[in-house]
Amino acid sequence: MNTWNNPLLKPLMLAVAMSAAVSFITPAFAEQPQDCGGIKLSTCPTPFDKTLPAAKDMLNWDQADRVTGFRNDYRNYAGDVFRHGKATPFAQAEKQLQDPTYSVNGKTYTLQDYLKRENVTGMLVLKDGKIAYKYLGEGNTDHTLWTSRSVGKSVVSTLVGIAIKEGKIRSLDDLITDYEPDLKGTAWEGVTLRQLIQHTSGVAWNEDYTNPASDFAHLTQCEAQPGTYDCVRKIITGLKRAHPAGEYWSYSSGGAWLLGDVLEKATGVPLAKYLEKTLWQPYGMAQDGVWHSYQQGKHDVGAHGFNATLEDWGRFGEFVMSGGQLPDGKKILPEHWLEQAADWNKAKNSVSAAHPDGMYGYQWWNNAVPANAKNVTPAPSESLKGSMWALGIYGQVIMVNRAENLVIVQWSTWPQAEPDFSAQPLEASLMYSAIAQQLR
Repeated sequence: MNTWNNPLLKPLMLAVAMSAAVSFITPAFAEQPQDCGGIKLSTCPTPFDKTLPAAKDMLNWDQADRVTGFRNDYRNYAGDVFRHGKATPFAQAEKQLQDPTYSVNGKTYTLQDYLKRENVTGMLVLKDGKIAYKYLGEGNTDHTLWTSRSVGKSVVSTLVGIAIKEGKIRSLDDLITDYEPDLKGTAWEGVTLRQLIQHTSGVAWNEDYTNPASDFAHLTQCEAQPGTYDCVRKIITGLKRAHPAGEYWSYSSGGAWLLGDVLEKATGVPLAKYLEKTLWQPYGMAQDGVWHSYQQGKHDVGAHGFNATLEDWGRFGEFVMSGGQLPDGKKILPEHWLEQAADWNKAKNSVSAAHPDGMYGYQWWNNAVPANAKNVTPAPSESLKGSMWALGIYGQVIMVNRAENLVIVQWSTWPQAEPDFSAQPLEASLMYSAIAQQLR
């Protein structure tokens, strides 16, 4: 009997069919956003801390405030959401990380020592795209959105590469004023995008995190008040020239902010939307993220402010590892982009006895064990070579090493924004080298 011809059964059969159809909708796109403390996300981050430290005091937060502040950055400031795609869960590596050790000045430290010494709140080690080690501390979870600080610069750098591949930006040899003609007559006139992305613009900028009168401190104060975009742009356009463009390397969050602004002008959309469209959804990131916004729906900050889960930080590292390949095989970065991004510039101050090859590329760092390091294990000659480090103040890291097929993510709350290299940064390079050796 054809049940569809039975008028009594038709409504029931239709309901069953519709229910079955709904079950085949991809969950990532069937979810209804939830109100997560004033911002709509498919999954609310956890833990949800009720009391947040004051944004204006970010550079003076204590350790507890840094934990709370860094995992609630997505609601401590205005933000633009970038929606997730259809994710494939990470598999567990057959060879799990045991207890790698390193030594400094005759003292040997274990992985557990390292977690304490670096104030680590999250760590992920991916070997051949599989989880070899994962740690979450201070109450953080798989749904915690942790803020990138300057790791976001490396994300922006990668988006610039995508924009070049798409033809939104013609070349890194273009002038900034090709995209922002109102900067003619300022210190930025005559500076190329290559000089901007390498931090060799020659435009004066004080990045001192301990000086309340520094340009970076002024930027932080702008972020804690209304009218952020106009406030920051006033700082940037008023800067003076310190050196001829291209000759000196000088780290500049102001320049990185401007690079993000140029990218938004070139693509016509905020950073969050461009990230979502080109990478976050097509690559299959597992959860929504939030980008610190200076004007919601218009301008996101290019210097930092990328907030995502530990595993999605790892997926971004895997995307970089692949040379910019999506799961369907499509390449969305220019050919040889990563080699160029890690071709450390040789401008004055980028080259040193510790890093004779240079230490900065396209907003990626060379944080190898210093060539002149003494009394350390692994020794410089035996340490991990050829890594690209996305680094943020207080110890945020995405390290990509293509030769070892290794990605390491680290969330931290170092006591100092930028400690002496002989402290936490050195120990990170030693531990990562020890990890690589053990997982070979």
